[in-house]
Amino acid sequence: MLTADAAEAFTEAPGGLYDKDVAQRLRQNVFSVGNTVDPADGYRAFRGRDPKIDALMRKRGFPVPGESKKPARVRKPKN
Repeated sequence: MLTADAAEAFTEAPGGLYDKDVAQRLRQNVFSVGNTVDPADGYRAFRGRDPKIDALMRKRGFPVPGESKKPARVRKPKN
């Protein structure tokens, strides 16, 4: 859940997966602190909120309550 939510922090950023500001926040608040702070507090400092399961649900193809479902792509059979 944390990995999927953290990845969405990058996809939501203007720089996408390579956004330097998001990477710096992740490094400063999660990776570099190790066990010197509570991991939940470090993640909150990085993301600005608690992690949400929505990102993991989307990643695995499950519907997320409150989001509109994209229509399924219909393929034409080959003749």
